[in-house]
Amino acid sequence: MNKLLLLIVTLIIISTSAYAADWNFYGSARIQTFVTKIDDGFFGNSYTEYDQYLQANSRIGARIKVNDQLTARFEYGTGVDLRILYGEWNFGTGSFLVGQTYSPLNMFYSNQVWLQDLNLDGVGGLYSWRNPMLRLKFGEFQIALIQPSKTSIFGSSAEVKIPKIEAKYKFSKENWHLQIAGGYNSFETFSGGVTYRIDSYVVALGGGLTFGKAYIQGSIWFGQNVGEYGLLDTTFSYSLFGQDTDSYAYQLVAGYKINDMFSIEAGLGYVEADVEYLSLGKDSSAAYYLQSVIVLAPGVSIIPEIGLIDLQTFFGDDEGDIVYYGMKWQIDF
Repeated sequence: MNKLLLLIVTLIIISTSAYAADWNFYGSARIQTFVTKIDDGFFGNSYTEYDQYLQANSRIGARIKVNDQLTARFEYGTGVDLRILYGEWNFGTGSFLVGQTYSPLNMFYSNQVWLQDLNLDGVGGLYSWRNPMLRLKFGEFQIALIQPSKTSIFGSSAEVKIPKIEAKYKFSKENWHLQIAGGYNSFETFSGGVTYRIDSYVVALGGGLTFGKAYIQGSIWFGQNVGEYGLLDTTFSYSLFGQDTDSYAYQLVAGYKINDMFSIEAGLGYVEADVEYLSLGKDSSAAYYLQSVIVLAPGVSIIPEIGLIDLQTFFGDDEGDIVYYGMKWQIDF
């Protein structure tokens, strides 16, 4: 019933707005076929599994242009999952966005496709999700007030007094670019009759260089209590009873475009969290992959990939590793 209602509302919006706006629809269907071998470092278990499924980030959406000053976009994933929905007003010297889209802190450099386009996110990459926000852009500078994160490991109530704040500046030349970004989030949480204030921040630097058909790109970031901040992370990166956890991560990707049909890419990522509470120590993960993008026709591609996820340590103990190989199948329309 909810899906039918959504479809009816969408058709009404299209029919009543078509005369005033240009609608450019698009979509992407993505299937994973991978064999994954998991070695459990804690219990010594090992198993291998074949998996095939429609990726959750398959999508359909539209870019809308009302006039030179007003644009909009929406995008839905599988299961009527709202991915993007915003309107943006160009007021001449800059633009103002209201809605949900990728926040400024995101830095996308990897094309890793395993696990629904992991892109090294959480294992060296920097992914701060798509969030409800108010965003201002002036050229290559952007700043946003974002729906705050208030999730703690206590699972208790939280009190928030300010929005999450993120900003980014990108400097670009013909064959290289550099970007710097940062974010801050704060809330108070209550446990056992004690109030804890949890401040989180992230500072990141990213860049890329192309030379002919080859490229190299990557990023490095540092942060505190990034679990509460809301970053995708594979380490234990939360504050414990007011004691902070410091984290850092990096990703490095290199590739080469052989021709319009074939290209190759290799990447590595690393993330580490240093947990201060009771001197628990470090938790870290690393990832490595090699892939080839094969374009069969415009909009039609397959991407074979092999990789390793090394869950290196959990406070000194080996967590095991994951080895995978397989293919991503994609048609964009």
